[in-house]
Amino acid sequence: MLVNGAGLVPHHSGALFWPEQSLLMVADLHLEKGSSKAETGHFLPPYDTAATLRRLAAVVAALDPARVACLGDSFHDTRAEGRLSSSDREAIQGLTRAREWFWVGGNHDPHPPKQLGGNGVVELKLGPLTLRHRAVGGEAGEIAGHLHPKASVRLRGRRLTRRCFISDDLRAILPAFGAYAGGLDVGDPAFGAIFPGLFKVYLLGQEGVHAFPSRRLVPLAAEYPR
Repeated sequence: MLVNGAGLVPHHSGALFWPEQSLLMVADLHLEKGSSKAETGHFLPPYDTAATLRRLAAVVAALDPARVACLGDSFHDTRAEGRLSSSDREAIQGLTRAREWFWVGGNHDPHPPKQLGGNGVVELKLGPLTLRHRAVGGEAGEIAGHLHPKASVRLRGRRLTRRCFISDDLRAILPAFGAYAGGLDVGDPAFGAIFPGLFKVYLLGQEGVHAFPSRRLVPLAAEYPR
């Protein structure tokens, strides 16, 4: 994937790697979403944080980046840090101690965690790229999260629906990395405001990422002819 001249490698986990900068990017971890929902009477299995951190640790171990940037909504709400289990807290601290770590502020977590290590930033500018939580559109080199892109394609007579990266070679939006994070159809007008022309999606597979042009996409709710 080439974004504003930067060669980026989309990973099937939903992470994005920039080899030139040895930088790994992830978006929308939404840690402690399960415990947040429990407070409002919507009980979900309370394992989302541990599952998300295991996946993140596996990608970090595989790619061994010097730097990691979490592009906002790393925590589901401003009190999530206080609800972390001791094992999850230690897992995060182990990750942030081992390399340079950036927490980009999101709409769910505008302020960085207090006791988990890492550096809190509003956005991060590196060479031709600007890393932020919410894309503003019209700016070349934007790398963002927030919208949780998801797409469907027709493949060998079946519909394949996956979380995805979306890019038009000038900017890109990452899929949500969190175990309990949902997805928004890339055909939604929210994406049209950022990608007014042609674009590609990179669907997350079990062991790889599969690129499709926007003309191959079908709405998530579409039904195939019987």
